[in-house]
Formats: sequence, structure tokens, C-alpha cells
Amino acid sequence: MAENKTRPTAVSVAAFLESVTPDARRQEGRALCELMARASGCPAVLWGPSIIGFGQYRYRTEAGREGDIMRVGFSPRKPATVLYIHAGSPRHGELMARLGKVSTGKSCIYVKRLADIDLGVLEEMVRASLEHLETLHPTD
Repeated sequence: MAENKTRPTAVSVAAFLESVTPDARRQEGRALCELMARASGCPAVLWGPSIIGFGQYRYRTEAGREGDIMRVGFSPRKPATVLYIHAGSPRHGELMARLGKVSTGKSCIYVKRLADIDLGVLEEMVRASLEHLETLHPTD
């Protein structure tokens, strides 16, 4: 079975953020890092080459694949910042409706500019997601 490519690394999150361009995306990355660390109570860890994650849990799919993945995270990419927030929370739909101007993918939320979203709602969303994940995958 293939190994998961998205794994925690020993690369410094601060050093990674320093390399992010453009400058506005770098500043937004720092702000998101602070928000997610505060909301999760977990330190930031670089997962793979470009995802900053907070906390982790072990998953297993119906097909039998398993691995570790971050509880919440984001990736400051040039076209948009990608948010990785578990969508299973009972409050997810209501919070998404209040979040602001975003687009979504299969399991991601894309934000072009942090100024386009309500950071208070994002923090609520992170907390609600983590609370729901705790019911599915309790921390040790």
C-alpha cells in the first residue's frame, strides 16, 4: 500500500512562511497560523512541503487505507489560501454561510484574501470542527 505523502516534517513553520510569496499571502499565513494555534491549542507543524497543520489523528477509510493527518490546517498558495477544516461538524453549514467570500472543493475551502472572510467565524469553525473530530477520533 502506498505511503501517505502528506506527513509531518521537521521543517520550521516560520522558515516556510518566510518563503511564501507574495508578501500579502505571507502575512495572511502568519495571521492564520496564530488563529489556528490559538483555536486548536496545538503547535504548528509543516505537513509535506506546503501545509501547516495543527494536531493530528489516525484515520482509516472504508477501503482499508489508514494514516495520520492533521486535525486542521491551511496552505498559503499563490492563487488562494486553502483551508483544511473537517466539514462534518453539525455547525459547519451555518458557519460556512457566515464565513464570507470563499469557494469550496471536495474537502477544502479556498480564500483569495483574508479580508474577504470573518476571522471570528473562521475561529468558531475551527473550534467546532475540532470538537466534532474529537468525538470521531479522540486524542490520547
